[in-house]
Amino acid sequence: MELDALILSRLQFAFVVAFHILFPAFTIGLAAFLAVCEGLWLWTKRDVFKRLYLHWIKIFALAFAMGVVSGVVMSYQFGTNWSVFSDKAGSVIGPLLGYEVLTAFFLEATFLGVMLFGWKRVGNKLHFISTLAVAIGTTISAFWILSANSWMQTPAGHAIDAETGNYYATNFWEVIFNPSFPARYVHMMLAAFITTAAVILAAGAWQVIRGHSTEPTRWQIRMAAGTLAVLMPLQIWAGHWSGEIAHKHQPAKVAAIEGWWETADVQGTVLFALPDEENERNIAEVTLPGTSPYLFSSKEPLQGLKAFAEEDRPPVWIVFWAFRIMVGAGLVMLALGVWGCVLWWRGRIDKPGFFHWISVPAGALGFISVVTGWVVAEVGRQPYTVYVTEGVPGLRTEDSVAPVAYGQVATSLLVFMIVYAIIFTAGTIYMARIATRGFEDDAPEPPEYEHRPPGWSLGAVDEPAEVPSSKPKPAE
Repeated sequence: MELDALILSRLQFAFVVAFHILFPAFTIGLAAFLAVCEGLWLWTKRDVFKRLYLHWIKIFALAFAMGVVSGVVMSYQFGTNWSVFSDKAGSVIGPLLGYEVLTAFFLEATFLGVMLFGWKRVGNKLHFISTLAVAIGTTISAFWILSANSWMQTPAGHAIDAETGNYYATNFWEVIFNPSFPARYVHMMLAAFITTAAVILAAGAWQVIRGHSTEPTRWQIRMAAGTLAVLMPLQIWAGHWSGEIAHKHQPAKVAAIEGWWETADVQGTVLFALPDEENERNIAEVTLPGTSPYLFSSKEPLQGLKAFAEEDRPPVWIVFWAFRIMVGAGLVMLALGVWGCVLWWRGRIDKPGFFHWISVPAGALGFISVVTGWVVAEVGRQPYTVYVTEGVPGLRTEDSVAPVAYGQVATSLLVFMIVYAIIFTAGTIYMARIATRGFEDDAPEPPEYEHRPPGWSLGAVDEPAEVPSSKPKPAE
């Protein structure tokens, strides 16, 4: 593979988006977790939920900041490395990204300061409303980003100008709610909640291993394990839903995911294989034959990769194995959630054991699933940035790249890698230290000062104190 400006631009965008997606995936779920904790504190008046909130909001602030910074860098690449794509599809994509700023960013910017710094300055109800507003803002942000990306996967509600070749919207409702958007949005939101639950479970498990099992630790382990046990089956269903839509609109992607080369009415489920793209076959294949009717409700033949021209196929090896890594990580998190709930039921979840040792490294599985899932979605879309639709040609990736020099892209990619390695590694390590330390290590909260007139005592008895007089006392 020759490293030209196109390949380097793709690598640069992949590198930046892989870093960026980690933080929104975490903050979306963490904002919801904080809202739940504060809501439970207001409802039950139990101090344990307030301690959980104050502990995890520090991590949320750092992750949110790094997500914003990495997202800004990513958006600039639309005008540098991918200016032709921006010119061709900007009339459709631009408004969707603008709506994200007008709705999600403005909502988050309005209430984030109150959420982070208003604990002692506003009432409890207003602070809870601020936390809810930030949590809702993160979901709205994901709504518009997933809508824009899903339109690139399954374009709808548009036409192409015959003279310029530019896309323009004919029905923005169809653009926003394009065929793959509902399934992919649900899939991504569940992935965010699951990712956060895995991190919270890992942090709690490490505290138990270290012997720092306080009441907040016990609650966060139970909440995280229960979340994984409930949401992972829903995530499997959402993934199946998304796969059904991809099978209808992106059959080449599904063929690469499944490792199918030949077209057949009934296909098998390839569990393991080494795709050989040169010879159009699989090596060392392990298959469950005749299982496709349980996966796809299609009455038409299931297309294999040979049904598509070689230049229209996605890179099979990357898509095939990224999908299996994603599924494998998800199954491990499902097992941990069920295991944790069983230990909870048996009263043994607070005792250090193999479950806790497994849960600590498993805290990274949510991030691995998110990144590999996006690899499946984006690499599986190749060789198009805007996929083909019935009667409307797509926009190929090679026709979307900006006319930039090889050296310029290579230099900027190297700078990105160095800067990201330093800044984001340091930030991630710092967040991990906060998350894994015991709750008894948290600094005590400052006293709640009250505004009183001068001369009033702040002692136990609420009586006016004697105010020294500036007049001289009369001689006795």
